[in-house]
Amino acid sequence: MSFPRDLKVLWHLALAPVRGDTHAERLSNFYAGQAEDYDDFRRRLLHGREDLLRLLEIPPGSRWLDMGGGTGFNLEQAPWLAGCRSVTVVDLCQPLLEQCRLRITRRGWNHVGVEEADATNYVTAEAVDLVTFSYSLTMIPDWFAAIDRAWHNLRPGGRIAVVDFHVSRKYPEVGRTRHGWFTRSLLPVWFATDNVCLSRDHIPYLQQRFETERLEERLAPMPYVPFWKAPYYLFVGRKGTDQAAAGLPSASSPAAAG
Repeated sequence: MSFPRDLKVLWHLALAPVRGDTHAERLSNFYAGQAEDYDDFRRRLLHGREDLLRLLEIPPGSRWLDMGGGTGFNLEQAPWLAGCRSVTVVDLCQPLLEQCRLRITRRGWNHVGVEEADATNYVTAEAVDLVTFSYSLTMIPDWFAAIDRAWHNLRPGGRIAVVDFHVSRKYPEVGRTRHGWFTRSLLPVWFATDNVCLSRDHIPYLQQRFETERLEERLAPMPYVPFWKAPYYLFVGRKGTDQAAAGLPSASSPAAAG
């Protein structure tokens, strides 16, 4: 990607005003001028997406729901895509979904659909086997409602897979990473200028709602900011059959137990 095109994206990230009365309007206003360059720039910013999708073992015939899937970048990173019975990309941002539709048409993916909808209240016609959030929870104001909706859309035994930025609590659980004051206090303020809300509570809530199968905490370099790395996590969880029967998170999950 050329530096002038990077500057265009950086302008929208750091300086361009974000207008709109609703969340959907603000998203479309923010991304309209950078949608075509979104994937090239974010490839260097949003780390771990390929790792998350490639470590998942998804059997043929599965139904996949990609929440906040934007341009459909994740579709090309999933080695098991062709074996899925159906795939739905859900997002509120029309400019990004236009790029997703172009990608689907170019690839000839007849089993992939697009829905312009809100992740906090989107209801599937049939329960799905996999729900993914790839750097989308931090863009959803009511992210906890999006996680709850994912839980309800999953079949018993279905999986949720999340990769996103985060910061730790001041006193995280034993075994979890503790970020320094500078990262915990200033990084959320910086990201919030783009309406990206870094949370201390993503991982605890995911662990309360789902049975944890995998959790990794990592650091990612940021373009043009060589001295600072952004914390992010990979989470894979399972909707337990006992949870589904009770409608409650499992008492054996780390967050529920603590």
